[in-house]
Amino acid sequence: MSELVTGDAVVLGLRPARLPSRALAVAIDLMVLVAAFVLVSIGLAVASPSLDEAASAAIGVAAFLLVLVGAPIAVETLSHGRSLGKLACGLRVVRDDGGPIRFRHALVRGAMGVVEILMVFGVIACIASLVSARGRRLGDVFAGTLVVRERVPASRATAVPPPPPWLVGRFAGLDLSAVPDGVWLEIRQYLTRMRQLDPGVEQFMAQRLAGELVARTGVPVPQGVPAPAYLAGVVHERQTREAWRLHALAERARGRGQAQAQAQARVEWAGAGGVSGVPASGVVRIGEVGGAGGSGGSGGKRSGEAPTGFAPPA
Repeated sequence: MSELVTGDAVVLGLRPARLPSRALAVAIDLMVLVAAFVLVSIGLAVASPSLDEAASAAIGVAAFLLVLVGAPIAVETLSHGRSLGKLACGLRVVRDDGGPIRFRHALVRGAMGVVEILMVFGVIACIASLVSARGRRLGDVFAGTLVVRERVPASRATAVPPPPPWLVGRFAGLDLSAVPDGVWLEIRQYLTRMRQLDPGVEQFMAQRLAGELVARTGVPVPQGVPAPAYLAGVVHERQTREAWRLHALAERARGRGQAQAQAQARVEWAGAGGVSGVPASGVVRIGEVGGAGGSGGSGGKRSGEAPTGFAPPA
């Protein structure tokens, strides 16, 4: 794994893609682009048969630039570094600091790709990728980008270390709604990589992130609590709240499902007219079962008996 360090000394555990996977992704992209170029060329030839040779050549060059150069740039820009081949191989183009690429990065990569991939059949790109410690071609070097693997085995994922036991539950009353996701991501990256940082850098990062949390929550760090332990305790509190929220949503959904099932059962039972001899309302009064309510029959109302909701014994 190559450890990419951002400007704030946050270590990112990204895995640079190597030549075989990158070559396979490029081959998939080229097959799609060449097929699209052939279809566009055939369509243009059929649509404009009366053009002279110079006009046909100009249209062909324009189609080449549009399909084989413009299309990859547009796809990488809109998908933030995922082309069809990279998506199939589990790769993605990111900036050197681990962030998503923009149009200027895709433009430089596409322009250099014409030279080092299309014009020389990928020879320059292969040599540059083999020489580079992180497998970068010239387009990546000039654009400041890196192709990384997105499909990392789950067993190698690093968990956030738990806080000290004496800090568990201490931040239950802290308002965390104003803390943005970017700050949580920085804190998580710091906690998972803090043992690999220089001690001075680790302390600086912990103090900076703790100050960021204090500014967002409005509550200072408790006296005597180290900054790393404070960060771990707050992250643990956030994870606990999220777990309770998901549990409450699941219980609410389960309760709604049971209520709907009971309501549906009542509707179906009432629609069927109830059971034999019992009205759909579910209430049975003495004298309503066993006949038309004759005065002398066994189904007649017996004196001294009050309605109970159940049919009397025969």
